[in-house]
Amino acid sequence: MSEPQTFHAEGLAREHGSKGKLYLEFLRQPSLSAGLYVLPTRHQDPQGPHTEDEVYVVLKGRGQIALDGQDRPVVPGSIVYVPAHLEHRFHSIEEDLQVLVLFAPAEGTHTGVAAPNA
Repeated sequence: MSEPQTFHAEGLAREHGSKGKLYLEFLRQPSLSAGLYVLPTRHQDPQGPHTEDEVYVVLKGRGQIALDGQDRPVVPGSIVYVPAHLEHRFHSIEEDLQVLVLFAPAEGTHTGVAAPNA
């Protein structure tokens, strides 16, 4: 059985900044993984479809997300569900995006390979 854990967005943001990557995974269990995804203003989102369902919770920033060819605005408080295998990408980032990402089951589970940090 796993132990309960607590995290704070500001602490995760500091840790993320020290790694020099877009994505920081901070929790991994077989049924779920979680990370912090940060995209700077006007940055190109390099991600493609994932093999697991995904939920984004926008903590800071503003921009757009393309979901299967349809653009939708995202702002702090936006929650976006992305089914497995659906083409999606953040774009038109007006303010640095800081996004909590939840995968179920854990990212890479269906590929048999743990996802690399972007």
